[in-house]
Amino acid sequence: MVQASPLLLALFLALGAHGLAVKKCNLTGQWWNDLGSNMTIDEVKKNGDFTGKYLTAVSGSTSNITASPMVGSQQLANLSQPTFGFTVHWSFTDSITVFTGQCFVDEYGKEVLKTMWLLRSRVENIKNDWNATLVGYNTFGRNKTSWIEDW
Repeated sequence: MVQASPLLLALFLALGAHGLAVKKCNLTGQWWNDLGSNMTIDEVKKNGDFTGKYLTAVSGSTSNITASPMVGSQQLANLSQPTFGFTVHWSFTDSITVFTGQCFVDEYGKEVLKTMWLLRSRVENIKNDWNATLVGYNTFGRNKTSWIEDW
């Protein structure tokens, strides 16, 4: 029977330990969703707040689509795969969208955002309130094609 020396055991543990570390999902940077929309999240501040811009690839508006400001917050309790929310104030139409979701690291080490959203459009009167809110979901990845390949 062969016995491992303490030095070999320590070397094995040191080299193998990096595979046990949990990769942190970082919201900061560029993201593309399953519809081709692009969002850039600026630095997440120490209190979890962030700003950015959102360029949608889809719209029901007849106006030209332009990048729109967004503001949000990340939960700080679980920094490895945090929950978050943000609001997009559309620059080209009179509607607002709120997103909520979670930042994940999948089994391949890729960062993924899974979100749900509510889009509220302005209506002329309360009688039209019934169709003023849309509900949906999006998956975001770090590059334009990552969602095609993996999801």
